Amino acid sequence: MIQWFQRSWFGSMLVCALGAAIVATGFNMFLIPHQLLSGGLSGVAMIVGYFTDWSIALLFLLFNLPVLIWGLVTIGRRFILLSVFSVAMTTWFMELVPVYAVSRDLIMSAVTAGVLVGVGAGISMRVGGSTGGFDIIGSILTKKRDFSIGTFSSLMNGAIIIALGYFKQSWDLALYSMLSIYIAGKVIDSIHIRHVKVTVFIVTKKKELLLQKMQKLHRGVTVVETQGAYTGESQHMLMTVTTRYELIDLLNLVRQWDPQAFVNITQTVAVMGLFRR
Repeated sequence: MIQWFQRSWFGSMLVCALGAAIVATGFNMFLIPHQLLSGGLSGVAMIVGYFTDWSIALLFLLFNLPVLIWGLVTIGRRFILLSVFSVAMTTWFMELVPVYAVSRDLIMSAVTAGVLVGVGAGISMRVGGSTGGFDIIGSILTKKRDFSIGTFSSLMNGAIIIALGYFKQSWDLALYSMLSIYIAGKVIDSIHIRHVKVTVFIVTKKKELLLQKMQKLHRGVTVVETQGAYTGESQHMLMTVTTRYELIDLLNLVRQWDPQAFVNITQTVAVMGLFRR
């Protein structure tokens, strides 16, 4: 089911629309009523909107346009088209969802907004899109470096938090916003796991068949001849490094073509050399 949403244009757009609705709800019902901030360009839009009374939804759209153009040149067509759709849907939902404080408690509002924004952004990124802003910038940079997008976004948001505290002269609002952004980053990292690498060892008697089927995964494979310690039977071990995001496809492939294979999966700390990101 997850693979269908990731590969189908309709499924991906449906998930991005759902993510946009969740993000807009977090903005309009938990952040904006208390003049708290989200992370990224949406946070910049909120600061400008708080001081000018301009439409935050429109500012969100305008600030994202140059980043979307940069992403179109750097990343690729599918990602940016989904991101454009997601940004447009977020803008629409922000106009549709009323600005209403569900809770008067600032801590609960900040925590709930962090969860909602993180879930909305995370599921959009899981199907290959984004909610714009620092998500796109982080995706561009993670093509060349191995680090989490959520952590990157949290670091970039420091300047926005300081600006809120300075101009509003309310460091309480800044700290509550920081809490919300931190939670959103952690939630994004728990959903969008493309940056997490794993090493998979597959001990099999069907080396040629599995190698043939694994070609479509576009991952390098190292073959090692092995021998059973007790049976003395000759086998082969296939070693490959992939992402947690793609791991399910590999495991399904092994289950289908060699259900008797022994598979060991370990967390990979870092990768050097040629590795397709």
